[in-house]
Amino acid sequence: MVNSAQVLTVSSSNPCIPSTPIISSEMRSLRDPRSNALDDPKVIASLPRYVDVVKGNRLAKFVIARGFQVDFDDASTSDLWSLHARSLEGYLKYDEALNAGEIELDTPDSSFLDLKVELGKRIMESCHLCARRCGVDRSSDETGYCRCSDDFAYSSCFTHLGEEPELVPSGTIFTCGCTIRCIHCQNWQISQWREAGDAMTPEGMAKIVEVLRRHGCWNINMVGGDPTPNAWLWLRTMHGVTKSIATVWNSNSYYSTETAQLLAGFIDLYLLDFKYGNNRCAEEISDAPGYWEECTRNHLMAKRYGELLIRVLVLPSHNECCTGPIINWIAENLGPMTRVNLMFQYRPEWRAGEREELRRRLTRAEIQEALDMARDAGLVNLVRG
Repeated sequence: MVNSAQVLTVSSSNPCIPSTPIISSEMRSLRDPRSNALDDPKVIASLPRYVDVVKGNRLAKFVIARGFQVDFDDASTSDLWSLHARSLEGYLKYDEALNAGEIELDTPDSSFLDLKVELGKRIMESCHLCARRCGVDRSSDETGYCRCSDDFAYSSCFTHLGEEPELVPSGTIFTCGCTIRCIHCQNWQISQWREAGDAMTPEGMAKIVEVLRRHGCWNINMVGGDPTPNAWLWLRTMHGVTKSIATVWNSNSYYSTETAQLLAGFIDLYLLDFKYGNNRCAEEISDAPGYWEECTRNHLMAKRYGELLIRVLVLPSHNECCTGPIINWIAENLGPMTRVNLMFQYRPEWRAGEREELRRRLTRAEIQEALDMARDAGLVNLVRG
């Protein structure tokens, strides 16, 4: 995964400041903002706002959330959620007025982003950031299923040139921990804590974000493991980032309703996995009970409040039970122009040998069958590999 990127290392004397360049001039020339990736009519049709943010024609959502005034006090959590729901509607109007040039960005003492940070803090006290809803007090060093604490466990960061064309060069930041346990996980060393990572505060992470932006990255790609356990930390991180840059939420889609609400008006592009077409496969392969309900709800929320690029990793012998139902649901509920990346690079990793069908790569017949399923469902905006 790192073979198409330049890894960011950090100085041992100051872990917040990179000690090596992130992107060379040669890399930058590969994906200039005027390149055809952002001029592709299908990309523009599905991700118009993201394209505008990358090209500098529109502000990233975190910047707007930080500029939208919302006054609140030490009210009950339920009252703050009610305020958040009302503020989200006001935020959407504020965003449109900014885009139309009717108003200028404000710098309030208390903002919509501040409200999100406060609600995230309260979630951490009885953690329900993910669909598992462990309820541990992560603000007091308790850890739940994901084993994440109240600071980032930073693994690595680099300019990724192997992502979807419209994302490249992508400022990809890996953190340890995950909300599920896919037995075939290709990043299992990170997701399952075979490495401990380095403790990183939101202030330190904001400095890394700034360096990635200065070196030409089009976006900040929040990855794991999964970014969900760090949602509160990411809100705080981006609060400290001074310049606009597109935010990408690169997730397995197994996060709670409350997290989905916090992401609305914060994330520009949802890069969501759609892993399984039923709960049985999700639970047996990834220990993710109720995955279908959580995943479909979060895709609908992403479509409503942001822009969506869906990754479907095709698994051996899972076209009928998973690939087909996923593709049909996307076409029926999100529309035929939804940007979808059918991924055929599955390889057996970690504990994949525990299931007979996962011990091998895809056959040509399975790849063609998945493509035929997408065609028959009417999906017309597949990422071209």
